[in-house]
Amino acid sequence: MLTEHAKIVKAFAAAGEIVGRKKLQKMIYIAKKLNFPFYEKFDFHFYGPYSEELTWRIEELCNLGFLNEVKEKKGGYFQYRYTLTEAGADFLKHYDIHMPHLTECLQDMNEQNSRFLELVSTILYFDNFSKDAVKEKVFLVKSKQRYTEEEIEQAYRYIEQLRHKTEAPV
Repeated sequence: MLTEHAKIVKAFAAAGEIVGRKKLQKMIYIAKKLNFPFYEKFDFHFYGPYSEELTWRIEELCNLGFLNEVKEKKGGYFQYRYTLTEAGADFLKHYDIHMPHLTECLQDMNEQNSRFLELVSTILYFDNFSKDAVKEKVFLVKSKQRYTEEEIEQAYRYIEQLRHKTEAPV
């Protein structure tokens, strides 16, 4: 019944602490685009792909005591830190969720900054377009971020790196 919740808990077990709601959204979206079985629906939002479903699920997991959320004042904004609780780890034991390579992928993504993950997730959101069309979209919808051609190329290389990790033998 709570299988989709358990998959999110599994993501935290794999990634460890995740700092930032935006980063969390991008990591799950990218994992979904890499064919990990996350079923939250994502729409394009100000910071790239965003899932209201995922936001609600995270809130529910915090309310159930499976995730710990710490709100920190950072300059002129608040930042959120998420960690798996002992109760969350116990909850996960009731589910047999097999996602090979999830740990490597999420830990790698967690080492990236959220600005870069925003670019990667935006590129993946428009992956049904040609590379040139995707670049145009990025420059249009992310003009305030001022991404460069080199950053876009770096994001494409990173996507290939992640895909290569998911194809490695178990």
